[in-house]
Amino acid sequence: MNSSVAAGAVTAVRPRILVIEDEPSVAAFLRAALERRGYEVVTASSAADGLQQLASSDFRGVISDFRTPGEINGADVQDWLRRHRPDLAARIIFITGDTASDETIQLLARAGTLCIEKPFRVHQLMAAVEKAIGRP
Repeated sequence: MNSSVAAGAVTAVRPRILVIEDEPSVAAFLRAALERRGYEVVTASSAADGLQQLASSDFRGVISDFRTPGEINGADVQDWLRRHRPDLAARIIFITGDTASDETIQLLARAGTLCIEKPFRVHQLMAAVEKAIGRP
């Protein structure tokens, strides 16, 4: 049997998820948990970098820190998705450690999307991913 055919038969297309997270340890945790479940993960360390990825690549879903460095936050990413990638607008999950501020609470309520509060456990993450994005 041709080895390139055998290698191609083993390689499955894994659903790609964009993770927008500026904390390296959190990004590494998300990557490890998602890859173990069978997703392909692309990371961006800011919302601006994430928007560049979204403009140039296909993803099944997005997990975004709600507050990232720079002037763009998670709500801005979701607004961009609604305008430019409506197929993904309902497949975004926010993660945040800032659910105490009134501004964050108002923005999250207006966004109307799933949000996981840091710190979270793998089972919480995967339940949200399967609900919003789907199984691999």
